[in-house]
This record gives sequence, structure tokens and C-alpha cells, in this order.
Amino acid sequence: MNRRSAIVIACLGVGATLLFAVRVLVGPLGFGVPADSVIRELRLLSACSAAVIGAALAASGTLLQATLRNPLASPWVLGLTSGASLGVVTVIVAGGSGTGLESVGAMVGAFTALGLVYSLARRRGLLDPVALLLIGVMISVCFGALTMLLQQFLPDRGLARFSRWMLGTVSEQTPWPVLGGMGFLTLLGVLVAMALGRQLDAATLPDDEARSVGVNPDRLRAVCFGIAGVLTAGTVLLAGPIGFVGLVSPHIARLLVGATHRRLVLASALVGAGFVIASDLASVCISIWTASSDAVIATGRIPVGILTALIGAPVFIGMLLSGMRRRLAGPTEGI
Repeated sequence: MNRRSAIVIACLGVGATLLFAVRVLVGPLGFGVPADSVIRELRLLSACSAAVIGAALAASGTLLQATLRNPLASPWVLGLTSGASLGVVTVIVAGGSGTGLESVGAMVGAFTALGLVYSLARRRGLLDPVALLLIGVMISVCFGALTMLLQQFLPDRGLARFSRWMLGTVSEQTPWPVLGGMGFLTLLGVLVAMALGRQLDAATLPDDEARSVGVNPDRLRAVCFGIAGVLTAGTVLLAGPIGFVGLVSPHIARLLVGATHRRLVLASALVGAGFVIASDLASVCISIWTASSDAVIATGRIPVGILTALIGAPVFIGMLLSGMRRRLAGPTEGI
């Protein structure tokens, strides 16, 4: 890692840490360290959850973009997030709530979505980038609709429990052991991805060229898909489906540290952590403002998934349009 990249990554770490500290200090009661230990713990839980969720989604997006050789690949676009959500709700409708089977359902749903998208987008052994995106979005929409359908079979249609969860909400009530386990998995996933950095660099080449330098693309893809599926399922269990973090964060990191994956994975995780912490902080600040006498409507806490979508959707559209312009200009450049 060169000096410039090391400095950038250090700055990203400092920035994420500062956002974390500010989030712990800001709450509905105002700014500062609360005297009540319960309130301090709730804020700390929220900040830690946001950091873990952001890092996990960003690392997953980086792995998917590298192994699928598609800059628009992400857990949300490829349907992993919706698949994991469908798995969780299916387990709860079947009566498995509180048994620990929600995590199994989330992983099964995420891997099912990824398997469907990957198999349907292959043409004669090759991945069609356009088909990958279109099929991924359609799988995401379809699984999302199935999740909403199953929600209707829950008592009171599941509104009390799932309405905010389905929008992506960072919880202040996640048990520490659960959060610690997800944090460990995220750290392990990032470290493994960094260890695979050279292979991920080669994976951006066509499969034949990757094999010529000693990389097995199929085996690498299986490992990266496994990491991305587990991390995405974990984030859905913690906060519900949160979109666009895994799409935007790798691109921001790539602009800052370049395309070498050993440093890109770490930078993406830090960007993702800061992104979700900042979104959660913005949600708290908006709730404080709307609760004041100057605001017209008191909104309460806005789900983080809404804020990440408001930022990520325009970026996604811009990237699509940029890719379309490059494809249209391609044939004329050689004339």
C-alpha cells in the first residue's frame, strides 16, 4: 500500500470515528453525554449497529462488483437484501420467531436470490452485464412483493413490527451478543477479502485471462458470494433491508484509493460505516428539528433506509446513464 492510500484510509478511519462519537453525543434530549446510563447504552448500540451494517454492506458490494465485473452490482441491486428479508418473514410466518431460525432464513433467502440472478444472467457460460442488472432488479422487486404478501398473514398484518423494519431501521435494542457476533463476521469478511486482494484484481479480467495468472474464477466467486451472502443476511437481521450502501461506497472508495482491492475493500468498509452512521445521525437530527415548535409536522425517527435511498438512487441513475453513453459512443470511436 502506497503512502497516499495509507493516508486516505487513515483519514477515512478518523472521519468514521468522529461521526461515531458525534452520533453517541446526539440524541432526542439534545447534545452531550447523557447522565442516564441506559440512554448512553442505547446511543452506543445505535452507533455500533450503524457502523457494522455500513461496513458489511460496503464490503459485500465491493466483492460482488469485482467477481461479477459489473460496477453496478450490489446486495440491493442483485436481490440479496430482498431475498434475506423474504427469508426472515417466511420463518416468522411459519412460527419460527424467537427460535434463532431467522438467521437461517435470511441466509437461505440471500443465497437463493444470488443463485437465481447468477444462473439466469449467464449466456453460454458468460455473464451478460445488462441481463444481470435487469434480472437482479426484477428478483428484488418480486421478493419484496412476496415479503409484503406474507406480511398480510401476520397478526395485525405485521404492521406494528415490520412497517419500519422493511424501510431499513437501525435499532437501539439489538442485544450486544448479536451485534458482537455480526461485528466479528464483518471484520472476518473484510480481512479475508483483503487477503484475496490480488486474486480479486485478477478477477476483474476475463475468466481465461484470470486462469492464465493462476486464479480460479469459479472458486473465488463461490468464496466471495458466500461472504457477501452471510454479511448481507446479517445486516437484514439487524436493521432490515437498507439499499444503495453497497453500491455507492465502493465507488467513492475507488475514487479515493484506486482499484487495487486489498486497499479498496478496507476503504469501502470505512466509507460504508461512515455513510450509515451519518444517515442515522441525520435521522436523529431531523427528528429533533421536527419535534420543535418551529416545525410543521413531527415525523419521529426517519428510517435510515429512506435516507440512503435518497442519496443512492440518483447516484445509481447517474451511473446507468454514464454506462449507456459509453456503450453508445463505443462503436463510433473506432470509425
